[in-house]
Amino acid sequence: MAKSDVEVIHSWSAPRSLSTSLMYSFAQRDDIEVLDEPLYANFLRVTGLDRPYREELLSKMESDGNKVTSDIIFGPGRKKYRFCKHISKQRLQGLTDDLMKKGKHFILIRNPLDILPSFDKVVPPSFFELGLAELVCIYNELREIGKAPPVIDAAELQQDPEATLHGLCNDLEIPFQPAMLKWEAGPKPMDGLWAPWWYKSVHKSTGFEKPRKYPQPFPFSLYDLLEQSLPLYNMLRHHVKKKSSLLSRPPLPTPDLPVPANEKLLAWVGDEIVPRDSAKVSVFDSVVQGGDSVWEGLRVYNGKIFKLEEHLDRLFDSAKALAFENVPSRDEIKEAIFGTLIRNGMFDNSHIRLSLTRGKKVTSGMSPAFNLYGCTLIVLAEWKPPVYDNTRGIVLVTATTRRNSPNNLDSKIHHNNLLNNILAKIEGNNAKADDAIMLDQDGYLSETNATNIFVVKKGRVLTPHADYCLPGITRATVMDLVVKEQLILEERRISLSEVHTADEVWTTGTMGELSPVVKVDGRIIGNGEVGPITRSLQAAYKKLTEQSGVTIPTYVKT
Repeated sequence: MAKSDVEVIHSWSAPRSLSTSLMYSFAQRDDIEVLDEPLYANFLRVTGLDRPYREELLSKMESDGNKVTSDIIFGPGRKKYRFCKHISKQRLQGLTDDLMKKGKHFILIRNPLDILPSFDKVVPPSFFELGLAELVCIYNELREIGKAPPVIDAAELQQDPEATLHGLCNDLEIPFQPAMLKWEAGPKPMDGLWAPWWYKSVHKSTGFEKPRKYPQPFPFSLYDLLEQSLPLYNMLRHHVKKKSSLLSRPPLPTPDLPVPANEKLLAWVGDEIVPRDSAKVSVFDSVVQGGDSVWEGLRVYNGKIFKLEEHLDRLFDSAKALAFENVPSRDEIKEAIFGTLIRNGMFDNSHIRLSLTRGKKVTSGMSPAFNLYGCTLIVLAEWKPPVYDNTRGIVLVTATTRRNSPNNLDSKIHHNNLLNNILAKIEGNNAKADDAIMLDQDGYLSETNATNIFVVKKGRVLTPHADYCLPGITRATVMDLVVKEQLILEERRISLSEVHTADEVWTTGTMGELSPVVKVDGRIIGNGEVGPITRSLQAAYKKLTEQSGVTIPTYVKT
């Protein structure tokens, strides 16, 4: 058959990533020829690295990388396609841009946990030899020139080779061929001369083999290298269409976010600002070990943080009540808040979840004596409008779950262990209500699972004592507004029947502001519409948020 131009398919991977198995797979096609690491001799010549086969390789393979690219990789061929297996570290500076600009590319990745245990059979493992940094560079360069390559994970090839190959062929715009699933055992004509050192295991294979049920122990002498390489693997894994899991169940589909703009945000964790997907705490952190953390919710209006000082007062009170040690200073927390908001460009219509955990432990366990690293500060800022329908009103039901008594856990401590509230919220969700009312141990009104609550009867504004409920900052703000509006305010025990027969009901909280309630336990509140006192206080609250707050540095009003 006469030679003609071929379409080149470039496979890029780190060593020990099933790249040879994949090369054998493509070699079974009737429309493709394969090349095994055509840039290897150039790599050894330029780097001067030693290999057991170095001299033989340099004497038998073309070692000028640009000649290899033009004459061998992109030279004429007898089949429609040419598959080039590349190891990422072999792409060195000085190679022609054609290598990246021409042909189709894809990236094969494998978890370093699976690569490193068998890596040192020929060469000592190192960050350079692993080549994951270069693999990330290859992905980014291809994306920048408009050729973002498909990324496949070796674990997927092992778990479901047919589906993975189908998907890859579809991405490469070539037809899948069933022959790709099987090959004969033993050495192959396309093998590089380094095969006796590297390919002993793959020569025993006749297809993609299922992974071991239980992996081999990890060599902890390579722990530092694992720490360096895993983030790079995870960066690439983010681009895999179908992600593998160490668990047997398939991964859940990616959910839609309530506010799509929050897909890309920056959060403060510990002492640094990181992207959303990197915003994580240690498995040894107290918030993971026992919900041992305190928190505040803050809102940003027109370049100002509303009631910042009051929220910080409560944060420090809660931390002191729980005997936290090595707590960041007030100024440090403020700077973390300001820095996070400024980095995100969030100066309005945003919400901050501010958390302070007892910190990381030296070993798992309940005792605060294990917390020797200091507290962990988390500043999570999101674009978030009020979470309730404050125009038409919300619906509540009464939960059977009672609010914690101070005999057990004082609600004045604004802690992260919210199971008491979550159980009530589950009841509300099951009833298709917006939230659930929680009663105290004597059956009187306490609060909802997420907010404080107010009741209006014959012009009097009633709210429960803050004995079982959190003395909310929005609650205190609204109580002040009630007095300023020259209304009668009573803080007392309120029975559930008083709620059912109220003229107006509303809830208060930083997340939802002042939210009118139009139905409770199936009973219509008032005439089922937002009442006049509620509307008046909503307007007063809105005016207050426009006029007060701590200004975010660098904010310029537009």
